[in-house]
Amino acid sequence: MDDNQFTSRVLPPLAERMRPRDLDSYVGQKHLVGEGAVLRNMIAKDNLTSFILWGPPGVGKTTLARIMAGSLDREFYQLSAISSGVKDVRDVIDKAKADRRSMFSVSKGAPVLFIDEIHRFSKAQQDALLGAVEDGTVVLVGATTENPSFEVINPLLSRCQVYVLKSLGADDLQTLLDRAIHEDVLLKEMDIELRETQALMRYSGGDARKLLGLLEIVTESLSGSGRIIIDNQAVTDCLQQNSARYDKGGEMHYDIISAFIKSVRGSDPNAAVYYMARMIDAGEDPLFIARRLCILAAEDIGLANPNALLLANACFQTVQNIGMPEGRIPLAETAIYLASSPKSNSAYMAIAKGLELAKENQAAQVPLYLRNAPTKLMEELGYGDGYKYAHDYPGHFTDLEFMPEELSGTVLYEPAENKHENALSAYLKSCWPKYYGTSQKG
Repeated sequence: MDDNQFTSRVLPPLAERMRPRDLDSYVGQKHLVGEGAVLRNMIAKDNLTSFILWGPPGVGKTTLARIMAGSLDREFYQLSAISSGVKDVRDVIDKAKADRRSMFSVSKGAPVLFIDEIHRFSKAQQDALLGAVEDGTVVLVGATTENPSFEVINPLLSRCQVYVLKSLGADDLQTLLDRAIHEDVLLKEMDIELRETQALMRYSGGDARKLLGLLEIVTESLSGSGRIIIDNQAVTDCLQQNSARYDKGGEMHYDIISAFIKSVRGSDPNAAVYYMARMIDAGEDPLFIARRLCILAAEDIGLANPNALLLANACFQTVQNIGMPEGRIPLAETAIYLASSPKSNSAYMAIAKGLELAKENQAAQVPLYLRNAPTKLMEELGYGDGYKYAHDYPGHFTDLEFMPEELSGTVLYEPAENKHENALSAYLKSCWPKYYGTSQKG
């Protein structure tokens, strides 16, 4: 074993050695840490508030939390949701309270509690955090690769801002490689020629930690023979066993789930089952897949087949109850059913238009005859006067204007062309010919 190999084994891993200590040496996420950006401003104003960092692995979530705490001279506590329980959370909170009461911490702000993979915290663990976050005992910084609106309880989420971190681009990754080769205490002593980087970047999948780990493996493998020439072939020879492997924590995760969603939307049950099998084989959380099926059923199948959402919801509950490996069967059944169903995004489009209309017309007044009249004064003012109870009229319908006056005639829901919505369209045309006449879509 040569000296370089021995030295590399007693030093921390390259990714840890190259971890930046301040924002100026931090690579990527300029929308958050660039000049004038929100997180840089937090440091500049010494106004650190609780937030959650959402993004793929290896893009700097842990590093960013450490930099922010260090820049403001805050105590830093770190927990992993994988290995920590409610007791660990309470122990850290008690320690934070004790530290803040000490004479040495009076001038400091609240300590930072960083929780990695916060999406894996149970409801009980998240509940244990609420009081300390609310009263300022700690500043919570969470890191997650999953959508926090699905995985973090609402009371905790409402007390945190969510910041989205982006995958590192080719320029960012190149910067990391160049910096490691020329600045790392070990690599800068080697004679390294970086001829090609495509393979390194492809295998790392945009994950900075994985990129530096691969660089370390390759340099160790090639060391001992003078000059180290790194090209695509050399990298591939070292890492053949990692090629084309679905990586639950890396960029491939997003590629596979994207292909799965698009296969269902595109009515290809074979591709949908294949990509689902890739995820299951790699150990993906089955409830993550089931949740995506529920979203697909509502967004992409929608009113073309309302039973799709019922089946997807039943699938989610079934997988939750029976677990794996049996859960793979209802997952496959539902994926095939959704992929084979007619498609419509009319409900998705209707609510999108509705939200836009609501933002633009916040002051639109509800007609008096549609308002509730719980008091005599409201009755005297005409609340509810003129309302027509639909069930008192033929066909359980009456031609009454329900929109605010200034929005009269607005059409948000436009039926798509499919068997089920054709029936809905016919009914709406019979009720509202002025809105759903022959000129309307559907």
